[in-house]
Amino acid sequence: MTERSNIQALIDKAETTHTLTKDELVTLLQDRQYEAEVFAAADRVRQKYVGDEVHLRGLIEFSNRCKQNCLYCGLRRDNSKVSRYRLDVDTIIDFAVKAKSYGYRTVVLQSGEDEWFDVDKMVDIIKKIKELGLAITISVGEKSREVYQAYRNAGADRYLLRIETTDKELYEKLDPGMSWDNRMRCLYDLKELGFELGSGCLVGIPGQTVESLADDILFFKEIDADMIGVGPFIPNPDTPLADEAGGTFELSTKVMALIRLLLPDINIPATTAMESLNPQGRVLALQRGANVVMPNVTEGEYRQLYLLYPGKICINDTPAHCRSCITGKITGIGRKVSETHGYRVKRA
Repeated sequence: MTERSNIQALIDKAETTHTLTKDELVTLLQDRQYEAEVFAAADRVRQKYVGDEVHLRGLIEFSNRCKQNCLYCGLRRDNSKVSRYRLDVDTIIDFAVKAKSYGYRTVVLQSGEDEWFDVDKMVDIIKKIKELGLAITISVGEKSREVYQAYRNAGADRYLLRIETTDKELYEKLDPGMSWDNRMRCLYDLKELGFELGSGCLVGIPGQTVESLADDILFFKEIDADMIGVGPFIPNPDTPLADEAGGTFELSTKVMALIRLLLPDINIPATTAMESLNPQGRVLALQRGANVVMPNVTEGEYRQLYLLYPGKICINDTPAHCRSCITGKITGIGRKVSETHGYRVKRA
């Protein structure tokens, strides 16, 4: 069998059976010659299983304070160069009301691990937003099972907690003071409590191998995640990893495409970080397996202060402009903005 026929056979297997072994994933991740075929297969699977609608989720970044100290993150506790903020409850609700007026059916409440937002405050926020008829995704880090249960009881629909890497040694090196086992506990708790579970990985972090990326993809399939976000590692100058090389757009979208092939009916966002590396990043991601975009509906200076990584796009735009801009990009490639809440529909 020639190399081309061997690679094509693996792509065909992934497209038709939605299974690959770790070695087969490594082969596809290492190949540079037939990436276009991988992307085309992912796009066909996306079209077959989730259709041409793109789900928009309005992102509210409500606090950039964080107790954790992850080496790659601009919001890390020890970064003294960040101007810290937290929105009050009324402002968060106001942004959600405006998101609804722009046509969003889901809001994503995202923050650093800020303990000022205790369970009572979060439950209050969730209940008030739920009254608007919106679906709610929470992304506030590691909590106890009891806290997750309280969020769920209040009406939260989805929870986003990226594993970043399934390599335990690498995880604990990059996330000092954090436990890989506890991260896993959180993911399984969230799944058992009935959340739509979102996770994901960073591509290109120092010390990562293609083997560990293959493990990441297989892990997402094993836990039957409902949404997976993949982003390139972009070194932040105010972190210990400032001088590292960073991830590439091509490998990030290839990981995303392989996730689509193995988890054909899940939701996959075209992440903002993709566009920080490529001016057409989100459009290309939508053509390589993605079906979700999460435009920022946070207003004012806060958009500029939630700096996970440098070069973040759209920090000077208004939410209304972001909504019209992304709609134009979506319709420009023959896709349409969904008018549903965008829950996963299991078809595989």
